[in-house]
Amino acid sequence: MEVKLWNDKREREMYDSLADLYAIIKATEKLERAYVRDVVSSSDYETECLKLLAQFKTLSASLRSTVPSIDRFAETYRLDCPAALNRLLVSGVPATLEHRPASASGGGGGGAAAAVAECVQHYITAMDSLKLNMVAVDQVHPLLADLSGSLAKVAAAGVVPEGLEGRAKVREWIARLAKMGAADELTEQQSRQLHFDLESSYNAFMAALPNAGA
Repeated sequence: MEVKLWNDKREREMYDSLADLYAIIKATEKLERAYVRDVVSSSDYETECLKLLAQFKTLSASLRSTVPSIDRFAETYRLDCPAALNRLLVSGVPATLEHRPASASGGGGGGAAAAVAECVQHYITAMDSLKLNMVAVDQVHPLLADLSGSLAKVAAAGVVPEGLEGRAKVREWIARLAKMGAADELTEQQSRQLHFDLESSYNAFMAALPNAGA
């Protein structure tokens, strides 16, 4: 006999999101331990950690009414993940950026490293929001505006080229959304295209970073 844990689609999505949150915390703990033990390279650690941080930010925001306290969530589900909770809740940036000397970041120093981290988080937050079906104009437009501003900041610091592939696409989407009403929603086709454009832009951004492939 099958036992259902949910009564409708919305409740099922909530349980799926809770499972995702649990998985993100566990994955972050494993990543932190692997980095400390020198099992993973600094470059791979940084990329994966930025991704987990952005996913955590998006998911915890969508679950705020259900999970008001991440610490309480961890306690309830017996998550013994102190390194993950410190990284996700206290630090907010990978250890490689947190402890990197100013001279190691190039022109903008620690500020440039922080700008890169912020930009990566904006990319992943925007893409994950689309996956969570947050497709209303008043949901998507602010995310793209934040991303565009962050890209401009990184380019101004000389970390990536001014004419970085993908920046124009982001601006085009912002202009398109500005012509729509706040309550209008992207169609499934538009949402897929936007996600594709963001993913392409993100890959170009990561490839343009000074330490790409290091």
